[in-house]
Amino acid sequence: MRILVLGSGAREHAIILSLLSERSGDAGRHDVFAAPGNAGIARDATIVAVDPVDPGAVTTFANEHAIDLVVIGPEAPLVAGVADALRDRGIPVFGPGRAAAALEGSKAFAKRIMDTAGVPTGRATRAQTESEVEAAMDAYGAPYVVKADGLAAGKGVIVTDDRAAALVHAKTYLDTGAILVEEFLAGPEVSLFFLSDGDTVRALSPAQDFKRALDGDAGPNTGGMGAYSPLPWLADRYGSEEAFVAEVTRTVAEPVIRTLDAEGTPFIGLLYAGLILTDDGIKVIEFNARFGDPETQVVLPRLRTPLSQLLMAAASGTLEDQPQPDFSDDVAVTVVLASEGYPEAPITGRSIEGVDAAGDIPGVHIAHAATAGDGAGLIATGGRVLNVVAVGSTFAEARERAYESLSRIHLDGSHHRTDIAARVS
Repeated sequence: MRILVLGSGAREHAIILSLLSERSGDAGRHDVFAAPGNAGIARDATIVAVDPVDPGAVTTFANEHAIDLVVIGPEAPLVAGVADALRDRGIPVFGPGRAAAALEGSKAFAKRIMDTAGVPTGRATRAQTESEVEAAMDAYGAPYVVKADGLAAGKGVIVTDDRAAALVHAKTYLDTGAILVEEFLAGPEVSLFFLSDGDTVRALSPAQDFKRALDGDAGPNTGGMGAYSPLPWLADRYGSEEAFVAEVTRTVAEPVIRTLDAEGTPFIGLLYAGLILTDDGIKVIEFNARFGDPETQVVLPRLRTPLSQLLMAAASGTLEDQPQPDFSDDVAVTVVLASEGYPEAPITGRSIEGVDAAGDIPGVHIAHAATAGDGAGLIATGGRVLNVVAVGSTFAEARERAYESLSRIHLDGSHHRTDIAARVS
């Protein structure tokens, strides 16, 4: 197939690498295009000069270049209506339309859908003024959970015992719209992806990510500093990972997809369920309308079912004809290398060395998140720069490979967590 992937991060690089790992007899590999991509993606796909948030530009390129499938990686093109424009022209696209993408674009919309669908979640109050924020915080108590209602690149949430810090965070986003104050939910978190064609859902394998910047879950929230998959400890609570996935499918994914369809906004694409396992059962923290980052980087390397087959089935409304996706017994760990100052004020433009040597470790590949070429080599262009992804037969093996690989990379001032998947065996 000829596939266009929109996006420029490690998530999109992971999708592209998964697509290119497929071979179909004499057909060889897919022809994969990317917009705008990054330096790492440019090694694996054809970079095209298309604005990924311009519906007209994306649709024109897809038509003129006989694209069979468009895969939308980040949230911005979804909210911009790129999927709607492609579907209007009959071009298969994996990604929800603007209306359904509000499940991520508006926390308040997501809470309403969950309420209608009967999905278990925490209590929340939509606040538009500082006094409303303070009243809600007093009602729910500490720790305080304050979320921007709209998109915030993974940094719109604060969870803190510091009331003053929570108020400062709220004021930052009140200037641009309403915010949500939520009750704090305690328990381990799980990320679970669901493919949907608007009617049928198929679950992928669970993962767990690490949002805090520093070891021991200290420091500020980030877009994600690492992840691992599968989650063997789910068997202690649910008997098996499969039983857990089945329960979330029944109580969360299917009711949400049915509700959106009934409201005339069918969800076609990737439903990301951010879950927390409380003493009162599984509850939803948030939904995203696209593959999660960095969880995608550890879920897709374990996927045995051809990714293109699943994405095209979702895009064309034939997901019911697909069996449940199959995964290997291998484990995968990813560790994010971040620029100095991330997440508050990352320093960019510095050179990166040792990436090729890092990728020489058996079972390791490097997914680029924010890189560019400067003629002489690689430079960092953002906060999260590289994902070292290691696959092994055990978590000990995968972790050893990941951190050995990281030791070969040099970026002045960079930092990473040293405890990703450290407690898993």
